[in-house]
Amino acid sequence: MEANVAVEGGSSNSWLALVKDSIVKIRSKVAEFPGKMKKVAEDDPRRIVHSFKVGLAITLVSLFYYFDHLYVGFGSSAMWAVLTVIVVIEFSVGATLGKGLNRGLATFLAGTLGFGAHHLANLPGQELQPILLGIFVFILAATVSFIRFFPRMKVRYDYGLLIFMLTFCLISVSGYRDEEVLEMAHKRVSTILIGGFTAIFVCIFICPVWAGEDLHNLAANNLEKLASFLEGFGDEYFRKSSEPESNKASLQLYKSIINSKQSEESLVNFARWEPPHGRFIFRHPWKQYLKIGSLTRQCAYRIEALNGCLNSDVQASPETCGNFREAFIKASSETGKAVKGLASVMRTMTLPSADCPQTVKSKNAADNLKSLLRTGLCEGIDIVEILEVATVASLLLDILACTEKISESIHELASLAHFKRLEPDEKDGNPDLDKQKQVRQSSNSIASNHYHHIIITE
Repeated sequence: MEANVAVEGGSSNSWLALVKDSIVKIRSKVAEFPGKMKKVAEDDPRRIVHSFKVGLAITLVSLFYYFDHLYVGFGSSAMWAVLTVIVVIEFSVGATLGKGLNRGLATFLAGTLGFGAHHLANLPGQELQPILLGIFVFILAATVSFIRFFPRMKVRYDYGLLIFMLTFCLISVSGYRDEEVLEMAHKRVSTILIGGFTAIFVCIFICPVWAGEDLHNLAANNLEKLASFLEGFGDEYFRKSSEPESNKASLQLYKSIINSKQSEESLVNFARWEPPHGRFIFRHPWKQYLKIGSLTRQCAYRIEALNGCLNSDVQASPETCGNFREAFIKASSETGKAVKGLASVMRTMTLPSADCPQTVKSKNAADNLKSLLRTGLCEGIDIVEILEVATVASLLLDILACTEKISESIHELASLAHFKRLEPDEKDGNPDLDKQKQVRQSSNSIASNHYHHIIITE
């Protein structure tokens, strides 16, 4: 008996401990929630405004239910307006316009086609009507499903094709039991269009968020992250173990660029739906940003390899480092300054200048580094150290070649997008601004040799 009581007492204690642990975890999660909400809002304050915009849009279309004279006109179909706002409204104007126009046009076409199919199915008589409706639904569903496999249709019109298929099936199939098919189609199409226009109106005219601006800023920010690493790489690579560590966080910013492809493609797709706004003209060359983003990622991949040299187990001796210290630091820092100049050109949307000193200095630093590798300083050095030095030098030269390609792409974007040209009096009036906004497209690009081979002879 006593043994059974002891076992039951131990079991109850374990259950109590488990309940207490669960309560403590729940309390900690609840306590952390306000901090997480604050962080999400601080990361992008526009999210708070967007939340209010969604609430306002849904409240406006809900009036169709609250007021009798509006409800009488649409009946229960008024709920489609609310559903449309919930589905269509997005964070950016481009995303909302894309969904709204897709849904509106698809609903209108599918409603018209559904009514026509219902009318054609009625002509032979009631016996053949369900057979013909089934054939129409099969043909349209199969055709639209196949069209969705086309890459361009998948990217831009996939949502519209789904809504087209859904609306056609709803109207043609439900119309078989409902005699007032025209009135039903009219109400649904009208309420969906009202909901879509409400979402678009709120999104455009109340604190709009433009996907085009986000894409442009993303390109400039990515270039600045590359520049941040390159400017700090030389000092960090030759830092002695006794010296205090530099700010390594700034050397890791480039990692976000590696996984930015999907974000760039989404922003480009959304930006193409947006009307001209601000500095972005009609038919702005949005596809050019994909080219710049691809080259920026290629540069980030090389920087990832260069970053591996910082944590490598094989390090060159202080004597070897002393021979190449100045050349490495000069090449990386000047390349970083050139990339920062490109970022400034993107951010200010000014035409690249033909006499950018940073680009000239970076090319000179690269030439000096290549000359230094041919002078025979590597004689008598251990082969492992030679490989380490050759790897870093090759990566630096490859990054500079990639920078040249980025410069060419930005120059092409500036020409297509009609970036503004700085007048001479503007430059003289603000030399600091002039220095930030200058960038040069090199006529003698070293990017023609994508891989640099360093041959060391004894």
